[in-house]
Amino acid sequence: MRETMMMRTTLLAGAAALAMTAGAQAQYSNDGVTIGVLTDMSGVYADIGGQGSVAVAEMAVEDFGGTLNGQPIRIVSADHQNKADVAANISRQWIDTDGVDAIFDVLNSAAALAVQEVASEKNVAHLNSGAATSALTNEACSPTGIHYVYDTFALAQGTGRALVQEGGTSWFFITADYAFGHSLEENTSEAVREAGGEVVGTVRAPFPNQDFSSFLLQAQASGADVIGLANAGGDTINTIKQAQEFGITQAGQRLAGLLIFITDIHALGLETTQGLTITTGWYWDLNDETRAFAERFAERMNGQKPSMVQAGVYSSVMNYLQAAQDAGTDGGEAVVDQMKTMTINDVFAQNGKIREDGLHQHDMYLAQIKSPDESSGDWDYYNILRTIPGEEAFQALEDVNCPLLNNT
Repeated sequence: MRETMMMRTTLLAGAAALAMTAGAQAQYSNDGVTIGVLTDMSGVYADIGGQGSVAVAEMAVEDFGGTLNGQPIRIVSADHQNKADVAANISRQWIDTDGVDAIFDVLNSAAALAVQEVASEKNVAHLNSGAATSALTNEACSPTGIHYVYDTFALAQGTGRALVQEGGTSWFFITADYAFGHSLEENTSEAVREAGGEVVGTVRAPFPNQDFSSFLLQAQASGADVIGLANAGGDTINTIKQAQEFGITQAGQRLAGLLIFITDIHALGLETTQGLTITTGWYWDLNDETRAFAERFAERMNGQKPSMVQAGVYSSVMNYLQAAQDAGTDGGEAVVDQMKTMTINDVFAQNGKIREDGLHQHDMYLAQIKSPDESSGDWDYYNILRTIPGEEAFQALEDVNCPLLNNT
């Protein structure tokens, strides 16, 4: 198992020790704090998280000072291969053998749900930036879990409603056939209907997948105004490329990328993606602070700009460490409880709050992809159309089906 996990360990030591009085009272396991970045290193989501997520975790530890109450902060990382059983096994080994105190990123909803269960059982914090399924703060919510960057409800509210209001009233979905895709299709279908639209059909595509031709032909034959892509990463890239080859958008149907990342736009190019309306939790070119962060990241990652997942990993690591310091422990439930008292003001979010269900409620953004003429060059891809306030973007707390809440 060790040979297949692609695990590496980095010890990041810093010069700045924290207050000795706090250190004397604090209780941290294994002579320090160990955080695990569990992500897709080799599959369809590798550009979204992958080594970039490890890089931002390292940046966060360095920026925090490298130690927690005078004890070292260690980082371990591994590839879950987009398999729930592999993710669960790595998590158990990390916690039982390697002393991991918190797990971050976890791209892929099936993997995230598996990790959430293990982390809850072991009282280890799970701060998820990569998965989208809203189940993480609904039926699968956990006292040690935080859903940090986006979820399927927020993605659906932004893009689904916007396109119906623009005249895209009939929808056909091409859906990744696992937890994430199902959740995104369900949430978007609800948003479309609430906005006055209708869903005329759906088809489930295996995950991951290379050939979307048969699914696109079904979508084309449906005559729907909008083809909703309830997939992500490499699957979305392949679907959009093949839709263009079939002349689907040229014939008048519109594609809705329900979870689009800046790395997808970079891979496809503006000629292919111009005009797409998307919902995002973050953009590198929002302000001076985000631009400075993106420049630091680019220096480590061969000129690439960070995705919203990677920005979320940075923020979640920083705020986890602050909460662990304030709580005087690395116990998962105690640190998550401490985070629920904090306001998140950093490079990722302003006035973000961790709710009782574990959701990080923060502003989202409705954006449109620029045309080649509008762009100043590589990575200048988004026109921000609207800031969606967090209380509007995310599911209302009273509607959440989380066993931690008293909503019955």
